[in-house]
Amino acid sequence: MAFDDILKEIGEFGLYQKRNYMLLAWVYLFDLPILVLSVFVMGIPDHRCQIPILYNDTYTVQGTQHQTLIDQYIPLDKDGEYDKCSLYDISQSATEFDNESRPINATKIKCSAWVYSEEVFYDTFVTKENLVCDDKYKISLTKTIFFAGVLTGSFVFGMISDILGRRKTLLIAILLELSSTLALAWSYNYVTYVILRFCTGAACVGMFMTSYVLGMEWVGPTTRTYAGLIIAFFGPVGELYFILVSYFARKWFWIIIAVAIPFGIDAIIWWFIPESPRWLFSRGRNKEAAKIIEKAAKYNKKEISPKKLEDVVIEKREAGKIWLLFSDRRLGIRTVIIFYNWMVASMVFYGLSLNTGILYGDYYINFLIVVLVEFPGHALPLFMIDRFGRKKSHFIYMAVGGIACLSTIFTVTYGGKDLQILTTALAMVGKMFATAAFATIYVLSAELFPTAIRNAGMGSSSCWARVGGMISPFIADTADLVGGSSGTAVPLVIFGGACLIAAGLTLLLPETLHQLLPETIEDGKNFTTKEYKERSKQYRIGLTKEIEVTKF
Repeated sequence: MAFDDILKEIGEFGLYQKRNYMLLAWVYLFDLPILVLSVFVMGIPDHRCQIPILYNDTYTVQGTQHQTLIDQYIPLDKDGEYDKCSLYDISQSATEFDNESRPINATKIKCSAWVYSEEVFYDTFVTKENLVCDDKYKISLTKTIFFAGVLTGSFVFGMISDILGRRKTLLIAILLELSSTLALAWSYNYVTYVILRFCTGAACVGMFMTSYVLGMEWVGPTTRTYAGLIIAFFGPVGELYFILVSYFARKWFWIIIAVAIPFGIDAIIWWFIPESPRWLFSRGRNKEAAKIIEKAAKYNKKEISPKKLEDVVIEKREAGKIWLLFSDRRLGIRTVIIFYNWMVASMVFYGLSLNTGILYGDYYINFLIVVLVEFPGHALPLFMIDRFGRKKSHFIYMAVGGIACLSTIFTVTYGGKDLQILTTALAMVGKMFATAAFATIYVLSAELFPTAIRNAGMGSSSCWARVGGMISPFIADTADLVGGSSGTAVPLVIFGGACLIAAGLTLLLPETLHQLLPETIEDGKNFTTKEYKERSKQYRIGLTKEIEVTKF
């Protein structure tokens, strides 16, 4: 007897499954702030060089004499703002000053000490380690190392989950996340911080992956897709919690502590989460699985015969070989297009989420909008992919998102700060459609890869998504290459251009709506042929007739 048939007997999404689903949704909800932790913990306040002769210097002007010293020592950049990385080498006997107290014949030198504004943050890890000017690249490097941890965790926790079980793996991930996040708050230097950030990345994906799989393995086939899409809405809720604590704390130490506390609650919740009976059956631990199933049936007020639980069969599939993705020219082209789309969707999604500072306006409000647009972004595929198809929907998301990001070049160039609200709005439209594209490319690629290599294809696609996350911070840094207000548009233009290329390449992919899932490599090769489409059509006709007979 197939395991899905067991779930139909006890209820595909009964009270017991709903209870487990909500417990796992809590775990998922507070896992997401770790992904965006750097938004506030690694935030860069306004800053300038510290005046050498003023050891109690502050960013805020304390009076007329203080302002005079600032004018004497701090040069202006091309936008008329105080230079963040240089100061004048003043010789009181030889330096001449103009009427505005600015030196005429002084040379610029790089500074080694800074003062920071406390308007947005009271302090961040950036201010603790002075990660500005020549060391600013370390901020982006930290984000990249975090995503390297996510990539590593995907492999490690995937293997542990299959060996030790979903429940034990989830506990390992929770304890690693709790300990590494708490330790992060006491990071005494940059190296310690990035090592711990790597660990939080690995644990983060371990918690997400394991809780998601555990939840889906308890849900029946008719409600599995629905349950998988709905859980995505819990992510932005966790990010809203992150914004709230960051806004009131404004100190990197307390922000990290506030993010770590829910993992302690997760450790308590873990005791109430059962193991996946599907995994237990697959490991031959039938008695344990039967006991859990009987408990679930009783909770759901259903009955199931113990004899049925003795003959449960879990289909075992041989792992597909990655190189088979390129065994045919058509499969190879589709695979490359899918990989590129995964990378771009991730790059734009995380690029706009983690680099709120490149946008105009209030820092906290901008990030709040970044989070809020994820809700309609997750909702769009629910209404579109079954009506317009996966391919058309994904094309629309990538094209509209790309055009929105590209359009910022006009608002920045011709409007500057006068059109800053429109620039931010266009970036948010790009983020919303990137969110929708991320969800849709998952469905599209899962339906395009043949069953024989689907796991290999989806795993490889996920790796390319991590690559997109790893490079996104450095694309955001291109704003500094141009500098000034016009630099804001540079990363957005790169994101937009990448989206439009992805949209164009999507047109080369076949539509998967109402098509039979390809089972073999040969099915994958013939997916676009008239014969295969006719098979899909006949299958739909037969399925419709079967439904009509059942209703009658």
